[in-house]
Amino acid sequence: MTWASRIGHAFPAMLNAIQNLEGAQVLARAIVNTIPDPFVVLDHELRVLAASRSFYETFRVDPDATRGVMLYALGDGQWDIPALRILLETILPERRSMDGFEVEHDFPGIGPRTMLLNARQVVYDDSDQTTILLAFSDITARRAIEREKEELLAHTSELLRQKQILLQEMEHRVANSLSIIASILMLKARAVTSDETRHHLEDAHQRVMSVATVQSHLHASAGVDRIEVRAYLSKLGDGLAASMVGESQPVEIRVIADDAKIESAKAVSLGLIVTELVINALKYAFPDKKTGALILVTYEIEGTDWKLVVSDNGVGKIDDKASASEGGLGTTIVKALAKQLDARVESLSDSAGLKVCVTRATFTSRMPQAA
Repeated sequence: MTWASRIGHAFPAMLNAIQNLEGAQVLARAIVNTIPDPFVVLDHELRVLAASRSFYETFRVDPDATRGVMLYALGDGQWDIPALRILLETILPERRSMDGFEVEHDFPGIGPRTMLLNARQVVYDDSDQTTILLAFSDITARRAIEREKEELLAHTSELLRQKQILLQEMEHRVANSLSIIASILMLKARAVTSDETRHHLEDAHQRVMSVATVQSHLHASAGVDRIEVRAYLSKLGDGLAASMVGESQPVEIRVIADDAKIESAKAVSLGLIVTELVINALKYAFPDKKTGALILVTYEIEGTDWKLVVSDNGVGKIDDKASASEGGLGTTIVKALAKQLDARVESLSDSAGLKVCVTRATFTSRMPQAA
């Protein structure tokens, strides 16, 4: 309840309780002067009956030139404010009370101020006249802080917009550069006569394309700092299937992942690991046509622990060229990326297929396997 409302409720009761008129007047003056915010009591003609000490100090008006004077005439008309007239002459007679009515005005001697006005019309049982209680709260500093915050937010939003534009431009340039490098490698691979050199160039081409795939799907995800891992890995799997699975051997690439967000830097490493392992499985797991060929990517997270598994239902590891060989380039890349993530790499191969686990976890896996 505002000061105006409190005084409006308490004023008549307290005056009725005091039989002595002089005592009532003394009490009324004491109450008015105790109120910390500027406060003024007006009669039904809007003339000042009393004002608080804080009113005189805040608005720098003289008490002798204030009492008995119409509010609009105070201080050479500084209170003749259109918004204040609307409050006192239109709103208050209809509602009897009004809280939080905001008024902006440039007061001579003190400068621009933003005030919240709380007003209450007091009606007496034994008289047709009324008294108006009017309290002021100076919120100039608060509004200035709010404006500064709004300007700061607008400036921050503009900086973020510019940052996003720069990021998009950088992503576009990176994608173009990777595409050019991949095209050059493929042209060189077609031009050389040595099978070994061609193999190395094609392998390098695949590595560049894997980086390009991870980069494109990472930045297609919403947000920059945190990535939705399920959507990200699903898009990555779809992209790899669309670009690398041939008609001669259809292979389903399926992704099952927990609903969680991870840091973008971690997402890059996970994406590269998945790409390497999926490419490896596509190259070696299905040398002969197989119905129901499947590469399954699972990702589980529990607190700070996580487990990434790429498994297939292919022929398993046949020789050192297979997916998880110690000297293979793909395995070297996967182990290096896993080390950056403080994770370990384990592989299990049998006649049911190959499973490679990249783990930073102690929990028991809940996910199904391709085999």
